[in-house]
Amino acid sequence: MSGQQDFASPTLTRHLLRGALGFGAIAAAFALWPLTGPASLLLAPLGLVALRGCPMCWAIGLAQTLSRGRLRRECEDGQCTLKRA
Repeated sequence: MSGQQDFASPTLTRHLLRGALGFGAIAAAFALWPLTGPASLLLAPLGLVALRGCPMCWAIGLAQTLSRGRLRRECEDGQCTLKRA
């Protein structure tokens, strides 16, 4: 791992808003099915874009966003550990 945080957002607020939009759009895609039929499924890709591809990617990004600046990876003698910055 190069230390680059690919899934993190600049702020926690922005990350949580992306999650609400993404999960909300995916939930709405299925909840609106009885009212709009297959057209409601057009919301699902929008939700996946907001989540940057997958719900797990969003969850990893949440962990990275929360730990940014708080944890540091240190490697000595072939063993790596996380330490507080």
